[in-house]
Amino acid sequence: MQTERLSLAALVLALLLAGAAGWALALQPALRGDPTTLGALPHKLAGFKGEDLPIEGAVEAMLQADFNLQRAYVHSFGDLVWLYVGYYGTERGGTPEHTPSVCYGANGWDVVHDQKVDFPDAERGRAREFIVEQGGHQRLVLFWFRSYRNRTLASTNELHVDHFLGRLKQGRADGALVRLSTPLEGDDLDTARRRLRVFAARLEPEIQAIWPTETTAFEAAHLADNDRTPER
Repeated sequence: MQTERLSLAALVLALLLAGAAGWALALQPALRGDPTTLGALPHKLAGFKGEDLPIEGAVEAMLQADFNLQRAYVHSFGDLVWLYVGYYGTERGGTPEHTPSVCYGANGWDVVHDQKVDFPDAERGRAREFIVEQGGHQRLVLFWFRSYRNRTLASTNELHVDHFLGRLKQGRADGALVRLSTPLEGDDLDTARRRLRVFAARLEPEIQAIWPTETTAFEAAHLADNDRTPER
């Protein structure tokens, strides 16, 4: 009987804490940011030169991101790396609408290999590695999720936990999907894997340097007023 009472008390306390947390999140002011800063990502990176690739309107509408970046990076030796970055601000929930496993499947690719791997800089967390196949062609894919708090997360579940803690502590829950891929045709797996890992290690600090800043409407107006104040 005593055990049941303790269990009931613990359940009630958990519900009260969850309700309080939800109420606190609901009262937080809306945040706005300028995600186009991610467009300043260097076109020359790790010996590769990038070219922006357009995203079809229907695909862009399906992704529902605040900002999409898609590029093809070509090395002077002929190696090719495709990059996609999809950013979602706090107001949009901070989490991608479609993950690579869904997107590749929807476009006729089969995922024949899927594992979590250490990010090239192990201190920065984990990433996911796919091998996808379609019509006899294969690609190696390396992707991860990130936020302003954590640079490399391997799953949307980890991203959801990160967002919850971010909303409680700093009021922010913006995030992004970063995906790299490269052809496997004519390449062995180790060579392709090394190519993506070197590129990812150079890419991640560049993303961090231009990660969008989110502010409330009041903070944005205050900053604008300061910019208009003449110097004396």
